[in-house]
Amino acid sequence: MNWVKSQLVIALTFFVAVWPTLCDAAPESRRWPKWEVADAASTASIDHSVWDRFLHKYAHLGTDGIVRVAYGQVGAAEKAEIDADLVRLAALPISHFNRTEQLAYWINLYNELTVKFVLDHYPIPSIKDTGALLKMFSSTPWSRKLTKVEGEDLTLDDIEHRILRPGWSDPRIHYTLNCASMGCPNLQPVAYTAANVGAMLDSAARQYVNSPRGAHVEGGKLTVSSIYVWYKKDFGGTDAAVIAHLKLYAGAALQQALNGVDKISRDYYDWSLNEYPAH
Repeated sequence: MNWVKSQLVIALTFFVAVWPTLCDAAPESRRWPKWEVADAASTASIDHSVWDRFLHKYAHLGTDGIVRVAYGQVGAAEKAEIDADLVRLAALPISHFNRTEQLAYWINLYNELTVKFVLDHYPIPSIKDTGALLKMFSSTPWSRKLTKVEGEDLTLDDIEHRILRPGWSDPRIHYTLNCASMGCPNLQPVAYTAANVGAMLDSAARQYVNSPRGAHVEGGKLTVSSIYVWYKKDFGGTDAAVIAHLKLYAGAALQQALNGVDKISRDYYDWSLNEYPAH
């Protein structure tokens, strides 16, 4: 019996030690042909007004350039409205829309599902801390089936890594998805739509790249968000390619700082909840 207990302790200790690494490991981008179907001739549009109103009311841009969400201020009626909106979105025959409508749809769906997940578990210090010790033996927030679209149960990982990343092959996608964390690209204070998604992709990229949590140079050494390490392949596959990508969106100060930098020295990510007001 003592031997069994000791083995359990060893196993649990190992699991605790590797759990953060397992959580942060980036899934591969894998095609799911079902979600590549679209109707290029479609002129139908998708209503994102419920999500847009929520963002206008509860997503606040701080003086530090970080958008925080007032999760604690959301009332029961508004939570129910988000729930109903997600049911409506899930019921749409998304393959019947054109690709631009689909892009805005999947980005908004991901972000709205993430906010709902936080609201359902609030208060929490981090989206990764929703079940104390038991969370180690269950799925992560990103691997849980949170919605069903066109008969398919979907996780946040499915939306990001099997629909958006392989479907659009655009590194700017990473700037649109918010994981309810301080280190993540901003949750934009307006909903994505087919009309604004192109401009917002560029705007979100510039916001993040030029913020300290995106990239900064100190003493000639480049520190970047872990996003650029986890998904290095999406940004070109090498340190040099990541730096070239940063330069595409860098303002004058960062551009100058990046001159002469040829490698990433450090990466960092803050998983604390993007909660307003800041604590």
